Amino acid sequence: MEEGSKLTQQSAAKGFAVLTASMLLVKVLSLLYVPVLRGILGKQGLGVYYSAYSIFSFIYVLANAGIPVAISKMVAELDALGNYKDALKTFKIARSLLVGFGLTISLLMFIFAGPLSRSLESSESTLAIQALCPTIFITAILCSYKGYFQGKSNMTPTAISQVVEQIFNIVFSLLFAYILISFGDSYGAAGGTVGTTLGALGAALYLIYAYNKSKRFNIPKGGNNPEVKRLSNEEIIKRVLAYAVPITIGVALQNSGMIVDLKIVKSRLLIAGFGSNIVEELWGVLSQYNTLVSVPMAIIGSLSISILTIISRHNAIKDKKALKSSVSSTYRVTYIIAAPCAFGLAALSTQILTLIGYDIQAAPLFTYGPLVIILTGISLVQTSILQGLGKVKMVTVYSLMGLLGKIVANYIFVAIPSINILGAVIGNGVGFLIMVTLSQRLINNSLKIRIKLIQPSIKPIFASLAMWIATVLAYKVVNIVFSIFLSGYILNALCTMIAIIIAVLVYIVVLFSIGGVRRKDLDSLPRKIVRFIPTKLLNKIK
Repeated sequence: MEEGSKLTQQSAAKGFAVLTASMLLVKVLSLLYVPVLRGILGKQGLGVYYSAYSIFSFIYVLANAGIPVAISKMVAELDALGNYKDALKTFKIARSLLVGFGLTISLLMFIFAGPLSRSLESSESTLAIQALCPTIFITAILCSYKGYFQGKSNMTPTAISQVVEQIFNIVFSLLFAYILISFGDSYGAAGGTVGTTLGALGAALYLIYAYNKSKRFNIPKGGNNPEVKRLSNEEIIKRVLAYAVPITIGVALQNSGMIVDLKIVKSRLLIAGFGSNIVEELWGVLSQYNTLVSVPMAIIGSLSISILTIISRHNAIKDKKALKSSVSSTYRVTYIIAAPCAFGLAALSTQILTLIGYDIQAAPLFTYGPLVIILTGISLVQTSILQGLGKVKMVTVYSLMGLLGKIVANYIFVAIPSINILGAVIGNGVGFLIMVTLSQRLINNSLKIRIKLIQPSIKPIFASLAMWIATVLAYKVVNIVFSIFLSGYILNALCTMIAIIIAVLVYIVVLFSIGGVRRKDLDSLPRKIVRFIPTKLLNKIK
């Protein structure tokens, strides 16, 4: 059992590393292309684009959140039990369900695009929403294959597909936005969405190719065990829906925060006395904040995908010891990732925004954002842990309670002129705090042990604070030195990059020196990466 657990950890570590590298590349490409898109569309056009994309993102989650996770969970569970044939059959049945559901949602999205955009104070986004409709159907196919590969703990096809998707997205979005912006903001925003559809199509075609290429490995040699209890088609459908429906509702509630922001934030900004044009600009600023925050969330998202498979496998074979160890280690790794990202963005928010060409109006949002970023990361992994434990219905309940808290906070704070869009960040913090508190209680009750939530954060946060101080001082010193012969964008870019390098080094050294990393935590990293850690630092690990 222990040997199997180690093999599972190494497989998950490799998958985590592959997905993280892929998602980071995707997010970096996204960060770089948004300023170009803003240059093409203008501030108001970008606001229209983000309004349409917020609606699309919510509908995408509604269509694709549940069944792919159900595929991953069931494939992982059935493989752990040696039932490889039903694991494959589950994928095929669930794929058919997802494609049919995706097609239905696509048609409804096209028909109701007008009323939907008007109800959310964004009538100009109707055309862009309609342009995104085919993407829902295509992503249904795409996500079914992602779910299967992730259930098999093979993250490489998913990683490659994400890079393919983003490259197509950038090229064609910028091209069509440039061509259509001359017809107005609505057409320009619609053009900016074309790449999303073509990117999803390219990624889906790649995953179909990868699946067909790996067919002979779907059922391993010796997998025809007659003692394994087989499942009927009806049983598989019932299980898939039993997982998928509550997961869909729960994730939809979590992500409905985007729709809540779109409706409440815009309407409350109008109440606060801002004109409609300023409201669109402020919405664009908030969206840029969310885009930049999505970079560290991409890393934690990779971890949450990997941990779902691990927890599902351990839960299927009732390995309680491995479950407790995996949950504790996941918390520590999440803090180790989220804390420096949160404090680093706070320390260099203006400099980073200037470097990548974003509005520096977003800088104050990062000053108050570290706690929100950490809470978001913990909530992500808690959701995957509870899904792996089969507690999908309670995730839905907690998501609803978090959403209600967010709505109340948004309604109160956004309408205060001096706070305005910062109120949306406060609302996110309130919502995720509610979810984290309730989820932690359920995880402890399910595992029948007290797993500490706050204590694992102390050392990463201490190291992040030391990093914050070092980063601010480093930027100022370097800026004084290089300002003798450099100025403007080049000066900021050079100083920012040097400060980031110093920040990373300070964080790693302080974290290892105070015992913030354990031997078990390194199991979450592939051995090839661990080899690059200096021996002096490794010797400090218990």
